[in-house]
This record gives sequence, C-alpha cells and structure tokens, in this order.
Amino acid sequence: MPDVVDLIMSDHREVERLLTLVKDHPDQRPLQLPVLSALLIAHSRAEEAEVYPVARIEADEADEVALSQEEHLEAERLLEQLHGLDPMSKRFDSVLDKLIAAVKEHIEHEESVVLPELRQQVDKARREELGEIFATARETHLGELPGQATRAELVAQARNVGVPGASSMTRSQLQQTLRV
Repeated sequence: MPDVVDLIMSDHREVERLLTLVKDHPDQRPLQLPVLSALLIAHSRAEEAEVYPVARIEADEADEVALSQEEHLEAERLLEQLHGLDPMSKRFDSVLDKLIAAVKEHIEHEESVVLPELRQQVDKARREELGEIFATARETHLGELPGQATRAELVAQARNVGVPGASSMTRSQLQQTLRV
C-alpha cells in the first residue's frame, strides 16, 4: 500500500486539476463541480477522521492540524455556496476564485509543514498502514456533499481544532461552533 503522504499529495494534484478545469471551462461546470466536490469532501473526511488524529498525536502537530481543519471547513463552506449558484454567473466565478485561493493555501500549508512532519515523525510501516486506512475512509465518503457532515464527523472536526467537550455537543451545537 502506498504511503499516506503520497496518497494525500496525489489527491492534491487531482483537486488542483479539477479546479483548473472548472475555472477554465465554464461549460463543463455542471458536470465537473460534482466530481470536484465528491473528491474534496471524501479527501477531507478521510484526513479529518484518520490522518489528523495521528498527525496531532504521533507527529506532535496539534496547531498545524487545527489550521488544516479550519482550512477544510472554509473550503467546504465555499463548495456549498457554489452548489447553489448559476455556474455561468459572475458570483460563481467570485466564489470559485475564493475556493481556488483557499485550497491552494491549504495544499501549500499541508505539503510544506504537516506532511513533511508526518513523514519524518511517523515510520514508513505506520504511514503505509495509514495509507490503507485513508484510502478506505476516502472511498466510504465518496458521494457526500458539502454541508452534510454527520454528528460523528463534526465531532472529529471539532477535536481537530481543539474544541473542548465536543463529544457531548449536539449536531446543531457542533455546527454552530464550527460555523458550518
């Protein structure tokens, strides 16, 4: 099984490709936006549930994981906005530009800080094990839409950003706390 870091970076390249496709080919937006959303949400959920806890504890990256989680939340909010807009409108272009900037910043942050630390602090066998877990989790979440996180997923997101008492909060409280 591939290393989890390599799988995450491979997803990043595909997300970048899809963002460029959506940006440069407005006529393909109705077809490509759901593909982009499916990958981005599945990737995010798998990272949040399986990779971020390991990065936070085993690689001692709590602050960096919190920032990455916040970036995921922002990208999901922007994706949700895009789904409600006319793909040929100026507003769509504006929100898409914000999404592209947010995702680019997230990828740069993860690839320059979080993933190198994970590669350095977590041994190869563990990263390969995480690769298998990540791939399975990502597959499980394919097809989910932005804004539809379950309570368990919201608890994981809250833990990743350091929200105390997340496990005792209701779904609504979690959404409010995370501003989803």
